[in-house]
This record gives sequence, C-alpha cells and structure tokens, in this order.
Amino acid sequence: MASKSELEQFFANDFPQADFVIEDVGNRAAKIRKRITRNHLRPGGTVSGPVLMEVADAALYVAILGELGLVAMAVTTSLNVNFLRKPAADKDIIADCSLMKVGKSLVVGEVSLYSEGQPEPAAHAVGSYAIPPRK
Repeated sequence: MASKSELEQFFANDFPQADFVIEDVGNRAAKIRKRITRNHLRPGGTVSGPVLMEVADAALYVAILGELGLVAMAVTTSLNVNFLRKPAADKDIIADCSLMKVGKSLVVGEVSLYSEGQPEPAAHAVGSYAIPPRK
C-alpha cells in the first residue's frame, strides 16, 4: 500500500505533468480533483471528453497504487467511458474511484466523475490495468 503523501511524492517526481490533487486514497478507493481552466474546455463551454477520460484514468491509477504500492509500470489495458451529462465549465472535476477486482495481474475499477457540488455524475468509467509480475 502507498499513503497519500507517498503518492504525492511519486507523482511529483515521476509524473510532473500530472495536474490533479489526491483528496483521499485507501480501502481500494481513491478520490481526486482536477482544477478546470479555460484550457480544458471545448466549444460549447463544457469540459472536453479527453479531460474527463484523463481524470478517470488517473483516479484508477491512484487507487491501484494506493492498494498495491508504487507499481509504476502498471498500465491501462482498457477504459470505457459513458458521458452522462454536460459538466460545468466553472467547476472542478471530482473523480470517485473504487476497485472492483484486485488480482495478481489485472485490476478492474470504476470511476464516477462529477462537477464539484453536483449530485449527478457527468460521466462514468470502467477500466482495467495490467500489473507487471513482481520479482
């Protein structure tokens, strides 16, 4: 297992391009926040689909590392996203992830994505990660 502070240090060192905030991690779950700016919007004044996919994938990765430890070479093998409603252009995106299956070589999880303060999800994702063999 990796703690929130260990994960924050890991992302700062190994993924400096990661621009999300880990709000909570543990118990096969993670919650992260992506601060939304004009750069994340598409025509029509909404958060772009690729940004939502990025946040879903990042939440899965955080939950997995929180559960298994710093397995840097864990990689996404699938990500299916259902876009449910228009996210707010002026609100952060919150991703709530829970891991459904944690195996030796594969982890499956689901992520609900919300505009901050909104009760209904803007998107829902299910993804899987391949876990490299441990030495």
